[in-house]
Amino acid sequence: MAERVFLTHPSLTLPSQPFPTTRMASTATAAIAASRIIPSATALSSSASRSFFSSSSTSRSSLKCLHLHSSSRISHLFVNQRRAEVRVSSGDYATVSSPKSLASDPDQLKSAREDIKELLRTKFCHPILIRLGWHDAGTYNKNIEEWPQRGGANGSLRFEVELKHAANAGLVNALKLIQPIKDKYARVTYADLFQLAGATAVEEAGGPKIPMKYGRVDVSSPEQCPEEGRLPDAGPPSPADHLRQVFYRMGLNDKEIVALSGAHTLGRSRPERSGWGKPETKYTKDGPGAPGGQSWTVQWLKFDNSYFKDIKEKKDEDLLVLPTDAVLFEDPSFKVYAEKYAEDQVAFFNDYAEAHAKLSNLGAKFDPPEGIVLDPSPKPQAEKFEAAKYSTGKRELSDAMKQKIRSEYEAIGGSPDKPLQSNYFLNIMIIIAVLALLTSLLGN
Repeated sequence: MAERVFLTHPSLTLPSQPFPTTRMASTATAAIAASRIIPSATALSSSASRSFFSSSSTSRSSLKCLHLHSSSRISHLFVNQRRAEVRVSSGDYATVSSPKSLASDPDQLKSAREDIKELLRTKFCHPILIRLGWHDAGTYNKNIEEWPQRGGANGSLRFEVELKHAANAGLVNALKLIQPIKDKYARVTYADLFQLAGATAVEEAGGPKIPMKYGRVDVSSPEQCPEEGRLPDAGPPSPADHLRQVFYRMGLNDKEIVALSGAHTLGRSRPERSGWGKPETKYTKDGPGAPGGQSWTVQWLKFDNSYFKDIKEKKDEDLLVLPTDAVLFEDPSFKVYAEKYAEDQVAFFNDYAEAHAKLSNLGAKFDPPEGIVLDPSPKPQAEKFEAAKYSTGKRELSDAMKQKIRSEYEAIGGSPDKPLQSNYFLNIMIIIAVLALLTSLLGN
C-alpha cells in the first residue's frame, strides 16, 4: 500500500498521535533475540502508518506499498525499530551478516537503479521507498561527531531494533520490496540502496533529478542503531517549534524544512494506523494499490507543487492538512518559502533537489571519501570565438562582443572607470601635422 513520505519531508509531516505498532513474534532463542529478524510482514500489518518521517503499517496486500501515510510523527520516511538485520527469503526474514565491502560498486548501483524503476512501475511504492530513505538518514544529530553514534544514512534501519521504533511502523514492507535487489547486488550497501530507492522514486514520480552521490558505509551490528525519538511528529502542540527542533538538530534550515515538506505531494494517510485522515476519499477509493486513506493531493503519485497550492487554498475537504502542513503558511519564516513554491514549481524543484541530496548524506561515512557519482554532469567547454556570430547587422552589440571589446580595452590599460592615458608625443605630432596642412592651404 502506498505510504506517506517523511516530514515535513516533502511529505515529511507526521500525525501527532503515535501509530500503534505490533509486537514482533519471537523466532529464535533468547540468546539470539537481539539479532533475529522480523518473522513476517503480517505481524506488522496492523502497525500504524505515518508520513515521510512517520511510521506506516501494511495490510495483507503490504507489498502494494502505495500509501505513504502519515504517522504521528513526521518520521514517515524515517523508520526506527529494533536491531536485527532484516532479509526476505521465501517470504520469511532471516539474519544475515553485513557485507565486508564498505563501498558500493558503481556498476551494481546502476543496475540496482534499473531494478528499482521496474519495482516502482509494478508496485507503485514510491512513497514508502522515499520514507525508507528519509528515516534511515533522519536520525542524524549534528552535535555528535563520532560515527555511527551520530546517526544518519548508515543502513541501520535494516535491524529489527530500529524497525520497531514507533515512527517506523510498516517500513518492514519496504525492506521486503527491495531485499531481493540487495540479494542480487551484494556489492551495494544497505545505506546506499535505501537512498538510491528514495531518490529514484522522486524522479520516477515526475520530480527533479537529485544530485546524489554514493559509497555510504553500513553499520555492522544492531548495537550501532540510534536510540528512539529522533524523528518528527505530525501534530505536536507547537508545530513550528517542533519542526525546527528536529530539523535544526540535523543541520537543516527553514527553507529546507519547507522544501522537504513538499514531498507530501506523494502518499496518503490511513486513520486506522496513524489516527489522521479519512478512511476513504474520492481520490483514494480506487487505489492504485489497496484502496482507502486520505491523500494530501489529488494525484498522490505525481511529484509536483500541488501540495503547497492545496494547503494554501484549503478548499477541498477530501485532501489532508496536518498541523505540521498548515503551519507552513502560518509561520512568517516558513510562509515566505511556502508561498514561493506554490507559485513557482521550478523554484520548488531546485530547492527540493538540493535539500533531498543534503538529507541523504547526513551522518554518512563515504568510501571513497568523495563519494561515487553515477551521472556526472558534463564539463562545459569554452566557446570558440567566431566573428560570424557577431556580424548580425544588429545595432546592439551582443554580450559576448561587449565582453570581447572590454577585454581588449583592458589589455592596453583601459578601464570602464577611467580613460586611457594620453600619449602626449603623439598628440603634439598630430597638432604639428594639422598646422602644416593649414599653412600649406593658406599659402596656396
